Amino acid sequence: MDVLVTGGAGFIGANLCARLSRSEGVGRVVALDDLSTGFRSNLHGVGSNTEGADVELIEGSFLERSVMDRAAEGCDAIVHLGARPSVPRSVADPVASHEANASGTVAVLEAARRAGGAQVIVASSSSVYGANPTLPKHEDLAPRPLSPYAASKLAAESYALAYQQSYGLPTLAFRFFNVFGPLQAAGHAYAAVVPAFVSAALAGEPVIIQGDGTQSRDFTFVDTVTAVLADAALRRVSSIEPVNLAFGTRVTLLELVDQLAAVLGTPIERRHVERRAGDVDHSQAANDRLMMLFPGVEPVALGEGLAATVEWFRSDPVQK
Repeated sequence: MDVLVTGGAGFIGANLCARLSRSEGVGRVVALDDLSTGFRSNLHGVGSNTEGADVELIEGSFLERSVMDRAAEGCDAIVHLGARPSVPRSVADPVASHEANASGTVAVLEAARRAGGAQVIVASSSSVYGANPTLPKHEDLAPRPLSPYAASKLAAESYALAYQQSYGLPTLAFRFFNVFGPLQAAGHAYAAVVPAFVSAALAGEPVIIQGDGTQSRDFTFVDTVTAVLADAALRRVSSIEPVNLAFGTRVTLLELVDQLAAVLGTPIERRHVERRAGDVDHSQAANDRLMMLFPGVEPVALGEGLAATVEWFRSDPVQK
C-alpha cells in the first residue's frame, strides 16, 4: 500500500509518516507540504532505514492540481492533514482559512477521484461543536462553530462525507481534539497550549493562561492519533458519519499546569491574560463511535505524553 500524507512535514503529519514508514504493508509514503507551517527537518531520518518504507517529500500546495495529482499518483490512501491551523489566525484572516481548509479539502477529494478512488481520511476538529454546551461532545450534536477556523473544518468534513455519498469515494472524517506531542512548534504567536506551556516552563518563564484557566480540554497524545490514522489507512476504514478522535478526558488548563509541574518536578509560575475570541469553554469527546471502529486502540496517558513532550523539547532546544 502507498499512502499520501498532506501536511506531511507538519507536527502530526511527520509523526504519521514516521509511523507509516515502520508499518507492515506500507510500500511508499509521500509527504506533500508547502512548508508554510511544516519543516523539512521534521522528516530527517524518517524512512531512511533499510527495513522501513521510503518517504518522499514533495514541496508544494495541495491547492495546485498538478502538484496534487503528482503526489496522489499510485496512492491507495490519502491522509489529509494539510490545513491552515489556529482559531485566532482564522479570526485575523478568515478567507485564507476558508481557502486552505474548505477549498483545499475539495481539491484533495477531486484528486482522489482522478487517482481512481483512493481512500481519503480527513482531519476535522472538535471546534465544530463550538457554542453547543453539551458534554461530552458526541457526533450527533448540532455543530455551532464560533470561529472561521471551526466553520472551515465543518465544511471540510462535510465535503468528505458528501463525496462518499455522491461518488462512492471511501472517506473518513476525524474530529481531532487537543493533539500534542513531539514536533509541535512553540515559537510563534499561534502556538498550541501544551508546547507554549512546556517551552515557557523549561525557560523558567511564567506560563500564559488565557482567562481564569478553568476552561477544559480533551488532550490526546500524537502517538495515539497516528496509531489510529495508520490503522484506518491500512484497513481502509470508512464511515458515513464523522468520528471523534479523543478519549473522553477533561482537564482544565490549571490542572494541565499542575501535571506539567509534576513532570518537571518544579513549581510553575502562572500569568493570566484575557481570553481569546472564538475559544470554547469546555471540550470533551464521546468516544463510542471511535471505539466501535478501532476497538484495540489504547490511548497514551496525559502524564506519559507530557513527559515524552518535555524530553523532545530538551533534546531539541532550538524550536521552530
